[in-house]
Amino acid sequence: MIIHLLLTAWGYVAFMMFVLWFMQVKTKNASLLDIGWTAGLLICCWVYATGTGTLNPRKMLIFVLVGFWAVRLAGLLAVRLLRDRREDRRYARIREEWKTRQDLKFFFMFQFQGLLDVILSWGYLVICMNPSKNFSTFEYLALGVWIVGFVGEFIADGQLQAFKADPVNKARTCEYGLWYYSRHPNYFFEWLMWLAYFLMAVVAPFGWSVVISPVLMYYFLMHLSGVPLAEAQALRTKGDEYRRYQKTTSMFIPLPKRKI
Repeated sequence: MIIHLLLTAWGYVAFMMFVLWFMQVKTKNASLLDIGWTAGLLICCWVYATGTGTLNPRKMLIFVLVGFWAVRLAGLLAVRLLRDRREDRRYARIREEWKTRQDLKFFFMFQFQGLLDVILSWGYLVICMNPSKNFSTFEYLALGVWIVGFVGEFIADGQLQAFKADPVNKARTCEYGLWYYSRHPNYFFEWLMWLAYFLMAVVAPFGWSVVISPVLMYYFLMHLSGVPLAEAQALRTKGDEYRRYQKTTSMFIPLPKRKI
């Protein structure tokens, strides 16, 4: 049953990624991948919630949580894509580096992200397969952590958008609100939600295996596609001001300012 559900989810996500890849072939805009990655996790959650027997409050809860997260994030990405038709700088740089067979290489990138959705969504499946009829203390704790993460990320994104919307702040570093205490509060609160899924799953059979989700997400955010790219871009555009910000402000966890 577990293998069947994982393969089913992978099949749906792989097909969606194929469609999005074909669209980027026509538009030469791989920014669609970010929306697809987000939607793919919701698709996986739907497959697990509906494929593990009768719906119950626990399955409905995890689907609602993932749904709120996915709709908010995909909506932000879609608005950004519609407002600025240019390809995201990350993918534009990749396109410049891939001199030949770009479409084929992007195909494998899209499909890899689809596979990553299935790996990261393992926690959703474990939660949906929990046989207990009652919510545990850990699950209530997890819900609280998830709410803090969701609200924190919502506030951080809103503060950054408001800062960037003011022309006076062009090429300046946002040190407003949560950004005063962390250089990447949006990433921290995003990671907090993945930690919540682990806490929610840990009481179920195979629950400890779900630690892979927050560990992988932390690695991606801190060492691959999150913080390193954002920091490099900020240093290119803001220079010494951002270097001062780096010296005084926590990279990830919101903390009081350091003195220099």
